[in-house]
Amino acid sequence: MASGDSKIQAGLIWLNGKLVPQEEARVSVLSHSLHYGTSVFEGIRAYETAKGAAIFRLKEHVKRLFDSAKTLFIEIPYAPEEIEAAIVETVRANARRSCYIRPLVWLGDRTLGVNPLPNNPGEVMIATWEWGAYLGDEAIRKGARLITSSWRRFPGDVMPGKAKVGGNYVNSALAKMEALKSGADEAILLDAQGYVAEGSGENLFFVKDGVIYAVESSVTLPGITRDSVIRIARDLGYTVEVAHRVTRDLLYAADEVFMTGTAAEVTPVSQIDWRPIGKGEAGEITMRLREVYLEATTGKRPEYEHWLTYVG
Repeated sequence: MASGDSKIQAGLIWLNGKLVPQEEARVSVLSHSLHYGTSVFEGIRAYETAKGAAIFRLKEHVKRLFDSAKTLFIEIPYAPEEIEAAIVETVRANARRSCYIRPLVWLGDRTLGVNPLPNNPGEVMIATWEWGAYLGDEAIRKGARLITSSWRRFPGDVMPGKAKVGGNYVNSALAKMEALKSGADEAILLDAQGYVAEGSGENLFFVKDGVIYAVESSVTLPGITRDSVIRIARDLGYTVEVAHRVTRDLLYAADEVFMTGTAAEVTPVSQIDWRPIGKGEAGEITMRLREVYLEATTGKRPEYEHWLTYVG
């Protein structure tokens, strides 16, 4: 990922049906989505395997992209299968062995009133770049430090939290910046009732007395990594329960806490609101789940190979 004054190096970008160099991938400054946040997107990863690059749960990600677009009345001018093929093509064209993949759908510049309808079709971009541990290698080794943000996650009757809508992430950006400026690595957002919702870009889990609890609220994004980890945990013999109306003090008293997401993968949490979680380090169950998850994504677990789309 780019840092400092450097910029993301995406190479060839798939833009509305054609691969173009990053410098030529241009969007109108009058795009409706630039002004109003009416875009939808996905975060996907490709991993290096013995058979070459493989995209993790491609079909599920593309389905969620189309579900999100439906929420905003955006018509994607391609079939899901065409977007899947375009993602594979973009990874292959850039000769990526592993990478982060960002499909983005936005509304063009045919109108600039608040209402984008009726004649403003979606435009599509797919970019890839190299991205390591989202919160840094130290967060994986020692566990990430979290704070509870002063910003609440919006309720479902205010914004469509079950969809990956660009405008939703202003809420996440505010929480993330607050966390970083306070000296933490990531933020926890509570819902409007004060219960734990999710991180700025991750789903949350906690472990107590050997049981794994997946935090669930009415505003929790349906995470694909979350679903994968739940399945892996159950296959390993762990008891996994969905936990509703989780308060912060339940997390404080947990034996382990971890986060999941395409970018975060499985990231342990060592501290919340300056309180150590468990022993104040990456937990044993968390690291076991991370190990098996990464084995699944890199083709080392035959039972999960159906989750992989090989680039070839």
